[in-house]
Amino acid sequence: MSTTDQQGTGWSPHEVTSEEYVDPGRVAALAALLDSGAPAPAEGEDLPPLWHWVALPAWPLSSQLGVDGHPHRGGLLPPLPQPRRMFAGGSLELHAPLRVGERVRRESIVESVDEKSGRSGDFVVVRVRHVLRGQADDVRIEERQDLVFRDGPSVVDSGADPQPASELEPAGPPLRATGDGWDVVTDPTLLMRFSAATANPHRIHYDWPYATRVEGYPGLVVHGPLSTLLLAEALRLGDSAAPRRLRHRNLAPLFCAQPARISLTAGTDSDTGSGTGATEVALRDPDDRVLVTLTADTDLP
Repeated sequence: MSTTDQQGTGWSPHEVTSEEYVDPGRVAALAALLDSGAPAPAEGEDLPPLWHWVALPAWPLSSQLGVDGHPHRGGLLPPLPQPRRMFAGGSLELHAPLRVGERVRRESIVESVDEKSGRSGDFVVVRVRHVLRGQADDVRIEERQDLVFRDGPSVVDSGADPQPASELEPAGPPLRATGDGWDVVTDPTLLMRFSAATANPHRIHYDWPYATRVEGYPGLVVHGPLSTLLLAEALRLGDSAAPRRLRHRNLAPLFCAQPARISLTAGTDSDTGSGTGATEVALRDPDDRVLVTLTADTDLP
């Protein structure tokens, strides 16, 4: 069932608009976190794909935070009763890059609220649409994000056996190039720094007792946006053409210190065998199970 009106709550979809600044300091912070060897984009230069997730964070007031660390709902997002929230994926159309140091306008609205059922029970998918405009009112990025809300403790059968967070040491850059892809390495300091960089107070990313005892995970959870951003970085560092459209899905969580690999596959036309302009990027665990996918198109339909 799809509905955007939450009966009895007084909530209905409404546009939230904000004027924001592509902060060079935040861009430099993400470059330091990734530590890829590539220079941080300087003021006036193009912002790489998905870096706006860090360059334009929205900090909630401390008085607005709920027990899980997320802001109370009822503002932009509907006041759903389901306590658990996950980043499930989304899509972006990249009409023109944002530039470091410029001011932009963000327009956000909930497009749909869908009640669904699956193997893990009932859940709700909330789709949020964001538009980022330049000072000339030109559309730079159109983005849709899918957020999943569900009941009860997480029941996760990932096969992961992560170490307690207190036993893990800083592991260095999260992306390590190999002959046929990239290794992904995570540790608690990486997750803490990304939480701070993106103004994400969700406790599953930095609070081991909460993540394991309250939400039922086997360890700290790597942020869905971080996993997706690492896929986009592997694409960028591999000198692929700048994408015009990105589609991404978070299928299963990656846990802190769990080994994972990124692979890239260029799309081909089944009739001609020629390239289609699309590249498939996937994050896989040691059992070759796909955790996150990213499809990059160099041409808009």
